[in-house]
Amino acid sequence: MLKSKTLLAVAAVSVLFSSVVSAQYKDEYTVSTVLPSAFPWGQAADKWVELVKERSDGRINMKIYSNSQLVSGDQTKEFSAMRSGLIDMAVGSTINWSPQVPQLNLFSLPFLMPDYAAIDAITQGDAGDAIFEAIKERGVTPLAWGENGFRELSNSQRVIDEPADLDGLKIRVVGSPLFQDTFNALGANPTQMSWADAKPALTTGAVDGQENPLSVFDVARIDQVGQNYLTLWHYMADPLVFAVSNRIWNQFSPEDQALLKQAAIDAGQWEIEKSRAELDETLEKIKERGVQVTELTDAQHDAFVKATKSVYDTWTPKIGEDLVDMAKEAVANRSR
Repeated sequence: MLKSKTLLAVAAVSVLFSSVVSAQYKDEYTVSTVLPSAFPWGQAADKWVELVKERSDGRINMKIYSNSQLVSGDQTKEFSAMRSGLIDMAVGSTINWSPQVPQLNLFSLPFLMPDYAAIDAITQGDAGDAIFEAIKERGVTPLAWGENGFRELSNSQRVIDEPADLDGLKIRVVGSPLFQDTFNALGANPTQMSWADAKPALTTGAVDGQENPLSVFDVARIDQVGQNYLTLWHYMADPLVFAVSNRIWNQFSPEDQALLKQAAIDAGQWEIEKSRAELDETLEKIKERGVQVTELTDAQHDAFVKATKSVYDTWTPKIGEDLVDMAKEAVANRSR
């Protein structure tokens, strides 16, 4: 009899504990992205939400808010909003979070990563681990990497295959001072604006050009706003980061933390493989629409590298010399 009462008491406590844990979970968690489902970026978020819902049997519900609508269209405020708890989760760009996490400027250093193997060598190695630690120290828990892709250069004025071709061109750039320095070094006139404002500015001619991954150029139909010239220069890439506000992360049980993290890893890997596999087809579609595509020779590429060396002098101390050296070593020793 006593044993039965003890078992009942244990069961009651277990039920009560489960109720308390469940009560801490929200009915719905907000997930911020800049681009919607038409783009690989949005598809990465979609996959994460899908996997979490499936693996948690519907206990953890996440709702995506694209176009940076949770921060009134200003993607540079996304990290701060997540850190303060106004946003629960995000699949965000290293560029947009770099104002709050200086180490993320590493990926914006011009011509640091010549190919996808170089990106992987950084994100999957010691440099990637150090960057994740820097993010966590600032109030956000990073879970996995995704990919926005190499950013290529387009404009409405002329073919660009040497630094002098950029002289005086007004180029829309994202809200990072490093981008200003890079395009200033190339003789251009960089103009910072959000993505929401970029296409209207291209339409009116307020800016001459922009830089973005091929997937963005294609889906957003940048060719329809006079961007007739496209240079494939692979000058930088901005990986995506799947992340959760520390305030929210600490409310999950260890089991659910593991579930969220593995789902993010799987979604990120799925999106990276998918977006890379689609690049050749995407480029062909762009060419078929009459865009003149320029691929740089090794000598032309080197000229751009030399023209932007001053950016490293300015930004390496801000990013951290050890981290930059770590990344350079990872790139040099990458598997090809």
